[in-house]
Amino acid sequence: MHRIFRTSFASVYPLYVTKVERKGRTKAELDETIRWLTGFDDEALAHQIDSGATIEEFFAAAHLPAEVTKITGVICGIRVEEIEDPLMQKIRYLDKLVDELARGKALEKVLRT
Repeated sequence: MHRIFRTSFASVYPLYVTKVERKGRTKAELDETIRWLTGFDDEALAHQIDSGATIEEFFAAAHLPAEVTKITGVICGIRVEEIEDPLMQKIRYLDKLVDELARGKALEKVLRT
């Protein structure tokens, strides 16, 4: 089991917030991106953060949209569409979306709408 799987989502979330805010984006845009990917509403997302859910538990409770297959490209030197471990692929999907948001990509494009 990879170490990141046991890491709490609450410990990673502030890093995502810092990353996007440093690039001029907002926490609200980040939350919208996470909600789109996971299917969580505001309350469910807050619960995941407040409960100390691990990344594994966070994604086990998530319901990824069918459009997730449209997330392609390289993150950490690896093509996200070629990652074999399903949980690691979900983590990298989120990483990719956060990177796109931080790079200034339009939110509509980040959300594949």
